[in-house]
Amino acid sequence: MKFLKTLVVSVLWLLVSLSAAGVMGVVGAALYFAPGLPDVRQLQDFELQTPLRIFTRDGKLIGEFGEERRTPVEYAEIPEELIDALLAAEDATYFDHAGVDPKGLLRAAVELAASGGDIQSGGSTITMQVARNYLLTLDQTFTRKIREILLALQMEQILSKPEILELYVNKIYLGNRAYGIAAASEVYYDRPLSELTLAEKAMIAGLPKAPSAFNPLANAERALIRRNWILFRMRELGYIDEAAYEEAVQAPVTARRHLAQVEVEADYVAEMARQFAIDRYGDRAYTGGYRIHTTLDSELQPLAGRALAGGLIEYDTRHGWRGPEQTDIPRSLAEAQERTDREGLEEELAESPEIMQTARRAAERSQTEIEGIEGDVSNWLQVLERTPALGPLKPAIVVESAGREMRVLARGGQLITLPWSGLEWADPYLSPYSRGTPPNSADDIAQRGSLVRILQGEDDSWRLSQRPEAEGSLVVMDPDSGAILALQGGFDFDASKFNRATQARRQAGSIFKPFVYLAAIDSGEMNPASVVNDAPVVLQDGSNELWRPSNSSGDFLGPTRLRVALARSRNLVTIRVLQSLGLERTIAFLEGFGLDPDQLPRGLSLALGSASLTPLEMTNAYAVLANGGFQVSPWFIDRVTRGDDEDTSVVDEASPRIACRDCSDDQMMVERDGETYEVAPRVADPAAVYILRDMLRDVVERGTARKALALERGDIVGKTGTTNDQRDAWFAGFNSDLVATTWVGKDNNESTAEYGSQVALPIWMDFMGQALNGQPERWPERPQGVVSERIDPDTGRRLRDDQGGGIEELFMADHLPGFQPRRVEQEVERESGSQGTGAYEAIF
Repeated sequence: MKFLKTLVVSVLWLLVSLSAAGVMGVVGAALYFAPGLPDVRQLQDFELQTPLRIFTRDGKLIGEFGEERRTPVEYAEIPEELIDALLAAEDATYFDHAGVDPKGLLRAAVELAASGGDIQSGGSTITMQVARNYLLTLDQTFTRKIREILLALQMEQILSKPEILELYVNKIYLGNRAYGIAAASEVYYDRPLSELTLAEKAMIAGLPKAPSAFNPLANAERALIRRNWILFRMRELGYIDEAAYEEAVQAPVTARRHLAQVEVEADYVAEMARQFAIDRYGDRAYTGGYRIHTTLDSELQPLAGRALAGGLIEYDTRHGWRGPEQTDIPRSLAEAQERTDREGLEEELAESPEIMQTARRAAERSQTEIEGIEGDVSNWLQVLERTPALGPLKPAIVVESAGREMRVLARGGQLITLPWSGLEWADPYLSPYSRGTPPNSADDIAQRGSLVRILQGEDDSWRLSQRPEAEGSLVVMDPDSGAILALQGGFDFDASKFNRATQARRQAGSIFKPFVYLAAIDSGEMNPASVVNDAPVVLQDGSNELWRPSNSSGDFLGPTRLRVALARSRNLVTIRVLQSLGLERTIAFLEGFGLDPDQLPRGLSLALGSASLTPLEMTNAYAVLANGGFQVSPWFIDRVTRGDDEDTSVVDEASPRIACRDCSDDQMMVERDGETYEVAPRVADPAAVYILRDMLRDVVERGTARKALALERGDIVGKTGTTNDQRDAWFAGFNSDLVATTWVGKDNNESTAEYGSQVALPIWMDFMGQALNGQPERWPERPQGVVSERIDPDTGRRLRDDQGGGIEELFMADHLPGFQPRRVEQEVERESGSQGTGAYEAIF
C-alpha cells in the first residue's frame, strides 16, 4: 500500500514537472524568438496589391506577374460548403483550437526526431499557414516552425477566426497561376464561387496540399482521388449528408483551363521585363502595382512571332518525321486511373477503401463520347486539355490511321481528317542530312492513341506537323534609337523559356564580315574597288597547327574587288583585309558598334565571324550601319509607372541616345516626337557607312541574298551568314526604318545542314515583307563626302574621261584610287581611233 502511494505521488510529481518544463520551454522560446518576430497587427490592414503588368508601347497587355490579385473575397462571400471542404482537407478543428493543434505538433515532433532537424508536413493549422504565407519564409527548419507557432498564437489573440480564414483563402496558391479561391474558380471553371457545385468546391479545396500533383488539368485521375477523400471527410465530420455525398463523389471532372488572355503574345520580352523589375525593385515588383511600358510595337511583334514559327516549321518539315510525342494513351479516364501513380495519396487511400471505389465510379461517370469515335474518350480529352499548343501547332490524338488518311481528335472534341497531302512529307528523320524510306500509309507514321501535332493552313486545311528540333530568334530594332520593336527568343516560350535572342552566344559567321570591310573603308586605306587576292593562304592559328581557311564554295577567284568579295562572301579576301588592317586596330573600331572587345577572339578567324555573339548584339551592330554610323544601344523599357489609371506616377523613364543625321558635329541634344534626347556619338564616317550600305545592296541583287529580290524593294540590304558545319544560320538586314536579324540553329549545337540563305533569309523576308508593306522606300541621302567614279573592273583603278568603258563605283572623296595606266601610246590611240579603255578588245 505504501509502495502504491509512493508510486502515485511520484507519477504526479513527474507529470507536474514535465508540464512545468513544457510551460517553461514555451515561455523560454517565446522570450527568445519574440524580439525578432514580425508584427502580427500589420495583417489587420493588409491589402492585396496589384500585380506587375507589362505592356507594349501602345498600351496592350503582354504579361502579368505576381501572387496578389485584385480579386479578394470577404468571409461572408465564401460559400459555406467551400469553408467546410477546406477545413475537412486542412484543419478540421480550426474553430476549436487557439492557433495550434497539439496532435499536429506531436506529429511534427516525431518527424523532427526522425529526420534529424527537418520538418516535412509539420501539422500546420490554417492559422500557422497564414503566418507562414504572409510573414515568414517557406524554408522547412525547426526555428521557422517555432516562429510559426508563436505567430499563430499571437494572431489568434488579435484577429478573429473569420478574419484569419479570409486571409488564408485569398493567399493560397492553387495552380495554373491562380492565387486565392476566387481566382481558382475563374481559372478552372470560369464561374464565380457562388455558382460552383459541391464537387467543384471539394476539387479546389484539394489543391493547397499539392497544386501540381492534384491539379485536375494536369492529373485528373489523382485529383479525383483527393477530391473524393475530402468529400468522404466532409460526410464523416457531418458537414454534408449521405445524399449530397453520393451525388458529389460520382460527379465527373468538369475543370477546364480558362486563363486570362494577353493582348499581344510576347512572352520572352515579358520575362525580360519581369527580370528587370526584380533586379530594380526586388520582391515589391510583384505586389507594388508597377506597370512596365516597353518599346514593343503591337503590330510588329505578332509578325515576328509568326514569321519565326513558320520558318522553323518549314525547316523541320524538310528534314523528316521524328515520331509522336506520346503513344498508347488510354482512351477513358477510368483506364487511365488504373495506371496512375498513387505516390503521395497514401493518407487519402488509407482512410477507407471507399475512397478508391468512389473515385473509380466518378472516373467512369466522366465518360465522354464523340460522334464518329467508338467508346469513351474522356481521358483523351483531358490529355488534350492539359497539353499546351506550341505556337501554331495544336495537339491532337490519333483516332484512326489506315490507308492514306489519318483521323485525329483535337481539343474541344473536334474530329479532323488529315489527307495524304498533309502526311506524305513524313519520311523518317535519320540525321540532319538524311531521311528514311517514305511512308506507304498513315499507319507507318502514327498509330491509334498517339499524341501528335497538327497545323492549319491558310486555306483552312489541316496537316500533320511536329515541334521543330531547330530553334531560332528574330530581333527587330529602330535603328535611330536602338529601341527593340519586336523580339522572339524561340519557337514558343511554353516549350522553352531560354531566350536565344539575348542569352544564346553563337558564332556570327559571315554576317560579321561587313564590319571588317567598313573598318577598311573608314580607315581610308581601302575602298570598294580595292583588289585583294582570293587565293589559298596558310596561317598560324596560335597553336602548333597551321590554319588553312577556304571559301565555302571551295574555289578561288584570284584578284577580287572588295565589292564583289562581300557580295559573294569570300572568306579569303576578308581574312587578308583584316590582316592588312591589323587585329587590335579593327577590334578597337568594332567597339563603337556595341561589341565587347573581351568577347572578340584575338585571331584572324575574327574575319569569318568566329566571335560568339547574341542575336541582339548583332542586331544592334547592324542598327549602327542602318542609321549612318551613330552608336545607339538596345533598350526595351520605355517607362515604369505605379498606380491605376486615375492615380499614376512615373517611377523610371528611359533616356536613350538617338541618331541625328542632320545635327551639326557639336550639337548635343535633339528633339524627337516632342521629347528631348541626347545625340548619339558618331563611331564611323557617314561616307564610309553609306558606301558599305551600297555594297550590301549587291548582296541582295547579285550575291547570297538574291531571294530577297522577291520583296521588290530597292531599299533593303543585308548579309547572310553560315558557320562551320552549318551549325548557325543567319541573316541580318535593314532599310532606314527597321533593322532585323534572324538566327536559326540547334541548342545542342548540332548541324542544321542548311545555309543562312536557305533557312534564315526566308524568315527575315516573311517578316520584313509584311512589316514594310505599304511603306515607301527609303534610301538615305548621299553624304557630301561620297563621289562616284568610273573604274576598271579588273584593277579597281579610276578611268580618265578619255578612257571609255568601265563601271561606276562609290568612293570617299578624299580617298580616291589612282588612275588606270594607259596600255598604248596616245599617238597610237589617235591614229587608231581607240580611246584607250584599258581593255584589249578596244585595240584588237
